[in-house]
Formats: sequence, structure tokens, C-alpha cells
Amino acid sequence: MTTTHESTIALEARLSRRMLDVFIRAGLVFALAALCYRIFSPFVSLMAWALILAVTLYPAHQKFSRRLGGRQGRAATLIVLCGIVLIVAPTAVLLVSLGGSVSELIGQVHDNTLRIPEPPASVAAWPVIGERVHGLWSQAHADLPHLVQRMQPQIGDLAKAALEMVASISGTVLLFLASFIIAGIIMAFGRAGADSTRAIFSRFTGERQGDEFARLATATIRAVALGVLGVAFIQAIAVGVLMLLASVPFAGLLAMVVLVLGIAQVPALLVTLPVIGYLWMGSDHGAAANATYSVLLFLAGMLDNVLKPLLLGRGVDAPMPVVLLGALGGLASSGILGMFVGATLLALGYQMFMWWVATNPDNLPVASNPPSVS
Repeated sequence: MTTTHESTIALEARLSRRMLDVFIRAGLVFALAALCYRIFSPFVSLMAWALILAVTLYPAHQKFSRRLGGRQGRAATLIVLCGIVLIVAPTAVLLVSLGGSVSELIGQVHDNTLRIPEPPASVAAWPVIGERVHGLWSQAHADLPHLVQRMQPQIGDLAKAALEMVASISGTVLLFLASFIIAGIIMAFGRAGADSTRAIFSRFTGERQGDEFARLATATIRAVALGVLGVAFIQAIAVGVLMLLASVPFAGLLAMVVLVLGIAQVPALLVTLPVIGYLWMGSDHGAAANATYSVLLFLAGMLDNVLKPLLLGRGVDAPMPVVLLGALGGLASSGILGMFVGATLLALGYQMFMWWVATNPDNLPVASNPPSVS
């Protein structure tokens, strides 16, 4: 009896020590993970966007690499240089224009020099909100200073947010540039990175499911980045550059509107057609210049119809509200760069969650006549 009691006490002591060891190790791992995240957190958006770019551009990188005799580094350098010339440079110009447009708009409101045109009578016929919008628009047209004074708290908060956005533009341009450079480095070591990604997924989900998870993540990133964000981004750059060349006011701000509309799968003609009307009614260009800009802006507004079949290898399975919410949430939390990261990551999370639901082992079909074991 005494021996049994002593054995029980010894067993409890060993279990206590082992549980204490487990808690200490778990605490150390948690502390190390928290410390690593704290150090790495300023670069999360940058590295996420660089990784998205690398995954998206990797097939093109491999094509360049084969033509260059398998030189991975040269192919990555060529893609980075092309990206800087074709994407980063126009983006920087449009972001600077966006900052100037926002600053000019805030200055006009502050100096009471902003003029609001009279609303069309058809606005009042809009369902539900027509009369309210028409009344507010008419008041802004008749006495904008009084309206600004009455809405001072809301306008003050909006102006503060706009000024913060303008102040962050230079940092956003540098982040875009850095993300392309880092993406080039990732692509240069793409094969090792792909093997590491599959190994990480396999460690969490098993060998077979790890490969499926890696393929799903890659396909979703490319589908969203090319089929949604890429198309919207290229169209916004094309429309924005044309508006800058045509000296359209607030070109950068309108380009941002085109980008958001493109992500939401809304036609950019909602912006380009009014701009074409402005060119003919309010610009100082001649008839030939107006005709040229009108044709180019109309074609740019229809550009998504051409780009989607070219860039979208397969349909985007994630619902469009998921992509749009990810873009808007990323924009609110991390600025312009967060718009692209948020849309891609939320769509990726949705796809992985739905894949996990669909692969429930309890729902897998069972063979009615299992093979006999000889």
C-alpha cells in the first residue's frame, strides 16, 4: 500500500515537472513570436505586397529566364526595371497629382473659392435619396461657406484625413519601389521559395493537403492580383495619365476613383464620360485635341474588357464583395499599398476557409464495397 502511494506521488511529481516544462517552453515560444512580430510588423505590408508581386510575376520571370539561358537573376532584374518604368513611375506621377488635387480642394474650401455647379433637376427624381441630395447640392451651390460652417466638424475630420494621406504619398511611392525590388529578389530564388512554401503548408496540413493548399494559394493570388487588381490598376493609370495630359482638374483623385470602381467591377465609363463632357464644355483645347482625348479616354474606359481575357487565366472564385471589402479595409488601415494587400489576402483567406469546409473528412464519400484484404 505504501509502495503504491509512493509511486502515485512520484508519478504526479513527474507529470507536474513535465507540465511545467511544457508551459515554460510554450511561454518562451510565444514570447519569441511576439518579439519577432514586433520587430517585423513595420514591414508586414511591404513584404506581403512584395510576395504577392513575386507570385504573380513568377511565370513571366520564368519565360524571361528561359530566353536568357536560365539566368534567374538577370530575368528578375529585367522585370524589376520594366515594372519601375511602366508601373512605379506613372504611379508616382499620379500620386503626386492626387496629393496636389486634395491640397487644392482643401485650399479652395478654406478660402471660399470653390464653386459648385447647380444640380440638374433630374437629381431630385432619384429614388429614396434624390430630394435630400438635391437640397444639399443646391445649398452648396447657393451658399457654400454657410454649408461648410454648418458641417465644420465632419469637414474638419475629412480634411485632417486627407492631409495625412497627402503627407504619406512620398512614403507610398518608396514602398512601391521597394516592393518591386524585393519581389525581384524573391523571384531570383523562386524555386527554393516554392519548396519552402510547400514544406510549411505540409507541416501544418500534411503532405498531400500541403501541396493542394500551396496550389490554391498561388492560384488565388494570381487570379486576384491579375484579374481584379491588375486590370483596375492598369486602367486607372491609363485614365489618370490621359487626364493629366488633357489638363483635367483633380486627375489624381479621379484616377483613384477609377481604381476603386475597377476593383468593384464597375465600369470606368462612369468617370471617363463626364470627363469627356468637361473637355468639350469647359476646357481650352481645340476641337482636334478634344476629339483625340475623347477617343482615348473612351477607349481607356473600356480597357478592362480587353485586359480581363488577357490577364485572367481563370475566374476569381472569391465573391466580389470580399475583394472590395479587403481593398477598402486595407486602404483604411495601411494606405494605398494596403488596398492591394488587403484585397488579395482577404480573398486568399476566404478561398482557404471554403477549401477547408469543402474537404471535411466526415463528408467524403465512402466506398460501398471496400476491397477485401487477402
